[in-house]
Amino acid sequence: MKPIGKYILITPINEEMETESGLLLTTEDTAEFRYRKATVVAAGTEVEAIKGGDTIFYDNHAGHKMMIKDIQYSVIRENDVVVVE
Repeated sequence: MKPIGKYILITPINEEMETESGLLLTTEDTAEFRYRKATVVAAGTEVEAIKGGDTIFYDNHAGHKMMIKDIQYSVIRENDVVVVE
């Protein structure tokens, strides 16, 4: 599968977060953060700086969810990505 144009197909990463003092943050706490972490499944035909397999941080309110072959993915635009690891 290949996204078209500037779209990126991702799988969000749900990770436990810990504060400096050792407190574990709940899913509700981390939902308030502006940016989320994800793994890139496939990058669109016009995306050059991001490739499949990259780990990215993107705007929490970006994109939409979709089901492909019973697997849930998110689709975002390239300009919603703020960091590539």
